[in-house]
Amino acid sequence: MPRVSAAVGSRKPKPRVVLASTSPRRIDLLGGAGLRVIALAPDCNEDQLAGESPRKMVARLALTKAHSVALRLRQGPRERVLVIAADTTVVSPSGRRVLGKPRSRAEAASMLKMICGKTHEVLTGFTVIELQGARRRAVTVVVSTQVTMKRLRPRQIAAYVATGEPMDKAGSYAAQGLGMNFITSIRGSYTNVVGLPMAELLDTLERKFGLSVLA
Repeated sequence: MPRVSAAVGSRKPKPRVVLASTSPRRIDLLGGAGLRVIALAPDCNEDQLAGESPRKMVARLALTKAHSVALRLRQGPRERVLVIAADTTVVSPSGRRVLGKPRSRAEAASMLKMICGKTHEVLTGFTVIELQGARRRAVTVVVSTQVTMKRLRPRQIAAYVATGEPMDKAGSYAAQGLGMNFITSIRGSYTNVVGLPMAELLDTLERKFGLSVLA
């Protein structure tokens, strides 16, 4: 019987990966990349601070979400854990307003009227925190995507809002749902618009933390 190489048996175990989010979209994206994650909801106030730019806001919130979950984790003395958190927002075509989740159907319709027929920016900040013993290391990255929407008639906006899809989405649309029918072009990461820029995240996990999903 052939002997198993010692090098195979000595391969380092992969870290436990924790997602600081219960978003089904982010869970599906990570699962599709071959990452098994434990999903925990972060405890974080997601309001924009006075004078804070959209880019700084998503970076701060991603780091805050990651820390809020990391502080609740229990781990063995030698266990390695990677906590992943993200925050995504839509920026108005003028670049001056953050378009979060609408608080009413009227606000959803107003947001859609603002962005249709124009190009707007979608920003996602993601943070990866490495925990191992007393070791604490965090990396935060912000990714930008330009999205162009076609012009919509008032009755089209009203019909889309009536489906309920816009009500829990930043910018009042879902690029992976019915909202995809309104997008004419995307410049940059598509998964960033869904809520997690996968190519950039996987590159960070490999380069900064030595975790490759293909290894």
